[in-house]
This record gives sequence, structure tokens and C-alpha cells, in this order.
Amino acid sequence: MHRENVNNMPETSTETETEEGTKDRQQRDEAARSSRNVVSLVSQFADDNLTLVRNISTGLAIAGVIVIARSIKLMTKFTAACEIPARFIERNVSLRGKVHSITERGLEVEHVPIYLPVLSPLLSKHKDASPSLLLVHLAGVELTPEGRVWLQQKLPPAQTVWLKLLSREDDVLHCLVSQSRGSLWSYCLNDEVLRLGLARTAPVTGVLPGSRLYWRLHKRLHKAEVKAERKGRGLWKEDSLWERTSKAIRDSALFRLMRGIFKRTRSD
Repeated sequence: MHRENVNNMPETSTETETEEGTKDRQQRDEAARSSRNVVSLVSQFADDNLTLVRNISTGLAIAGVIVIARSIKLMTKFTAACEIPARFIERNVSLRGKVHSITERGLEVEHVPIYLPVLSPLLSKHKDASPSLLLVHLAGVELTPEGRVWLQQKLPPAQTVWLKLLSREDDVLHCLVSQSRGSLWSYCLNDEVLRLGLARTAPVTGVLPGSRLYWRLHKRLHKAEVKAERKGRGLWKEDSLWERTSKAIRDSALFRLMRGIFKRTRSD
């Protein structure tokens, strides 16, 4: 009987798998050591150059803020109605302004953007230019001459106001204009002139009739006008009984006839 040589027997599958597992572990260990070495090098560099890393981080942060500020025009000074993005008007954004004068056309206001000490000078495009003014109209309001005088008294030059954008028509902005009253409260001048009888309600130019915004504004302004009418303020003020009687007598035909006879008698 022939006996096979035990030393010449082929390797078993178990031994082969063991060798492959050992190689895999070795490769993983080498990769882990390489990763740790890279992390160590980066950490060591950061520790040795801490000031440089901080400056780079600060620079990247400032650059990001500048990009965002430019994209949303956070610190942009608007010098004309056409410069204001359409999305500002669609979202009824409020802008801060400084009154320069009040004319028959409306309020002439200088836009005052948000100011940040470092970023604002970098983004400013109007450093030495004379201030360009926005023409602002009180939305939904038709001022009387007395109302214009009242506004001139309430809004002297350099007075700060807030402009809630409603619509734009050529170079005119139609806004709800508010003025601060103390540190916490403010009041809307559109409502106030109607409440005092210094204006009449008018269609809200540029706002789609029938829209939710249009009817909300119409209801608000009409309520202020009705209040003035009921209290007899301003243009709704009624003459007293004596004044109405005197006016009726002066306008009567009998009074005019008697006055004519009296004049002829004196001339004779």
C-alpha cells in the first residue's frame, strides 16, 4: 500500500484565509497610522501658527458676511427708487430715512442704511457724493394744504422716519410713513393726517385692487377718516349754528336786495 508524503500535502483553506486576514489587518493598521500622522501634522501646524489660523478664519468669516450683505443689499444706500430691488417692495420691507423737505410732490427723504463699523465703509459707494433723495408719497392719502403744513411742523429737516414700501411708480415710492414716539412706540403718519381731518383717502397707487393688501389698507385708512368725520375735525369741521345762520342770511336774495338799496341810498 502506497503512503502519501505528509509534507507534500496542499495548504488547507483555513490557513489561506488566516493569511489573508492578517494582510487585511496590516493594511488597516498602516492606513490608521497614516491618518493619525496627517491629523498630528495638521494639529501641530495649527498649534505652531495659531495666530495665522485665527486670522484666516476671521478673514473668511468677514468675506462671507460681505458676500451675503451685497447679495441681500443689507447695507446698500439707495439714492433712487429704481435702485430698490423688486423683492423689497413685494415683501413690504421697511427702510430708515432722514427727512430733508416736504413739497407738493411729497416727502424728500435720504435713505439711511444699516451701519456696521467695519463693513459699511467697504460697501459704501457714495462716500463723497451729495445726498440723493427719494421722493416718498403717503400711500392712500390726499393731503390738504393744512395737512402739508402740519407735516412740515412734525417732520423738520433731519427727522428720522421709517418707510414701509408698498409700491413704486416711476421715481415715486408709495409708503406707510412712521415716526418714532419715544423709545418703544411709533405712529403712522398716513393714519394720523386722516384722523385729524388733514387729508382724504385716495386709491392706493400700485397695489392691485381686490388684493388682500389693498383691502387691508383701505379698511385701515377709511377707519381713520371716518373717525375724523364723526368728530368734525379738520376739513370735516362743521360751522356752528350762528355761523350757518349768518351765512344763509348773507346768501339770501332779500339780504342782497336790501344791501343794494342801502348802497344806492348812501350814494345819493
